[in-house]
Amino acid sequence: MKLAAAAQMRELDRRAIQERKIPSIDLMNRAAEAVALAAMELLPGKPSKCRGAVFCGAGNNGGDGIGAARLLFLAGLRVRVFLVGQYEKLTPDALEETRQLSECGVELEPFDPGDASQTAWALGSHVLVDALFGVGLSRDIAPDSPFAAAVGLINRSKGAVVAADIASGVEADSGRVLGCAVRADRTVTFSLPKIGQAVGEGALLSGQVSVQDIGIPASLIREVICPIQTAERDFAAAALPPRKPGGHKGTFGKVLIVGGSTGYTGAPYLTASAAVRSGCGLVYLGVPDSIWEAEAVKCSSAMPFPLESRWGGSLGRKALPAILEKLETCDVLALGPGLSPQEETAALVRQLLQETEKPVVLDAGGINALEGHINVLDQRRNRVTILTPHDGEFARIGTLTENRAETVRTFAREHGCILALKGHRTITAGPEGNALVNTTGNSGLAKGGSGDVLTGLIASLLAQGASPVLAAAGGVWIHGRAGDLAAEALTAYCMTPEDIIAAFPRVFSELQEI
Repeated sequence: MKLAAAAQMRELDRRAIQERKIPSIDLMNRAAEAVALAAMELLPGKPSKCRGAVFCGAGNNGGDGIGAARLLFLAGLRVRVFLVGQYEKLTPDALEETRQLSECGVELEPFDPGDASQTAWALGSHVLVDALFGVGLSRDIAPDSPFAAAVGLINRSKGAVVAADIASGVEADSGRVLGCAVRADRTVTFSLPKIGQAVGEGALLSGQVSVQDIGIPASLIREVICPIQTAERDFAAAALPPRKPGGHKGTFGKVLIVGGSTGYTGAPYLTASAAVRSGCGLVYLGVPDSIWEAEAVKCSSAMPFPLESRWGGSLGRKALPAILEKLETCDVLALGPGLSPQEETAALVRQLLQETEKPVVLDAGGINALEGHINVLDQRRNRVTILTPHDGEFARIGTLTENRAETVRTFAREHGCILALKGHRTITAGPEGNALVNTTGNSGLAKGGSGDVLTGLIASLLAQGASPVLAAAGGVWIHGRAGDLAAEALTAYCMTPEDIIAAFPRVFSELQEI
């Protein structure tokens, strides 16, 4: 699904009004109707038994709220409407909505943070409408302003909160909070979802997001090119290469996993298990000889083999010839799970990256080895390299900003790689700079070993023939969906990385039905 930026939405509105001659008040009335309907759905009882509070700014977003207040009043709700800002700055359409509201006997009240009556009404309301700011907000809300007071009052109320277009205080293009922000139960956004509703804190503050048609022609919306989109179920389904009925082990890809060290035997095992469970034909697991016996006992389907280790049970340069020899017969290298932070191990990683032409999925210790040596990644620009760092790992090789989507896009473009920055709403971008925001997953994935599962899954899909971006972003979606199923069965508290792998069959079955 497309995710639009604020400038794109302004241009859509302009074209609809100026080129297609759609009256702007018509767009506002349809927006108001959608907001009012959402508010009605959240009422705990009959409208006549409930009351609502609508907080409006002076812009067109405020006009949406004023129009919604009129419709709520006509539906029987007892409602008060508070203007946060100056009456003189109301836009022409907002003034028209105010006139129509007044004709119904409801007046727009100047908001006063010190007014006990207004505070009591808001705190006792069953539903509150946030129409303070639209998608154009670009600077922090001053902490001592009436707007900050209104945001605080909305958030203190126990009533359900509906945001018009975007939760006020959330930056539309990044999801970051501009000083303070409304915490919405539901956001009714117009024409297209916004980037800030899918990433960053905005994804947490937006609640349930519904996209409503307000009359902008579909042909205009189709013309909007959005470099940032969400990865949905159909995208993940496309990442599953078809299974050839007459295929054999070699048909379905060969993955070599290199990882592990003394004290870190679980990571490479989980990576191998995920690769096997997700359909890879042959999975080899190269580990230090110091832990080979432990891996051999654990693995029944993957094939572990020992690599010469240095003192302390970690891999060093002496392991390189054996790795390269095995890699000659494989399709994909998964490099990093459980690797030691020793410098000699890091040097081995860098040399492998330089010497192999094979696609590489780089995680954990493999990513850390690039700290101070990002040129090694640059040298692989025309080869497939997929990185799957969490924030801490990424901070060692790049600059993490509050705008996560742009951070990922910029890094992938500059270094010619595919980057999947893990976290709430993992973002994946390719060398061309397009980004995909994941929509699955839960806090149960925030456990050691979950990332190792993802590495094995991505490597498996890649080895089976999925395109690199499909393997990465589709793998992230499948991983998150499996996590959701595990949480449903076991709760986010009790699920383990092994439970994620155990849920793969159900996810794959769901995707095959599409």
